[in-house]
Amino acid sequence: MARIPGSGLAKGLAVTLRHMLRRSVTQQYPQVQPVLPPRSRGVIALVEENCTSCMLCARECPDWCIYIDSHKETIPAPEGGRPRQRNVLDRFAIDFSLCMYCGICIEACPFDALFWAPDFEYAEHDIRDLLHEKDKLATWAAKVPPPPAHEPNADPPKELAAESAPRPSARSIRPPGALPKRPGTEGDA
Repeated sequence: MARIPGSGLAKGLAVTLRHMLRRSVTQQYPQVQPVLPPRSRGVIALVEENCTSCMLCARECPDWCIYIDSHKETIPAPEGGRPRQRNVLDRFAIDFSLCMYCGICIEACPFDALFWAPDFEYAEHDIRDLLHEKDKLATWAAKVPPPPAHEPNADPPKELAAESAPRPSARSIRPPGALPKRPGTEGDA
């Protein structure tokens, strides 16, 4: 099969002409903010009130980019009780120059202190400025969107299913080892 000279050039020009005549889909970024998907991973936000300094997020982080410092504080006991101790968060920092945005720290947190925030505009001129402390992480927590609603025909979450399950009445509870009554034996002893 013989090639026609210039056919590749003609095909390339046809593609160029087709794209030149289409309407542009470029968004002018700084002036027009992009619409992000609901589950986009922007930056990790901290809800400081929920953090108990359990260190699970720092231990599970594969990059070791989370730094936590805390101290113990004694809480006075109510009358008749003994005083308790609790951890008080002094420092919580994430080095975003090391973070690979895997989300393991968010999944590992048992107290819902870490969330994905949709903010993605936190570039710095110096890489050393990508170490963000708890005050900056807390400002991103205000931008965390509420969780999406469940689908109409989906099963309810486990927490709600357990709450709405019918509870046995006092009459239907039997002591352990008691046999159920058979019909027609009401007066028998």
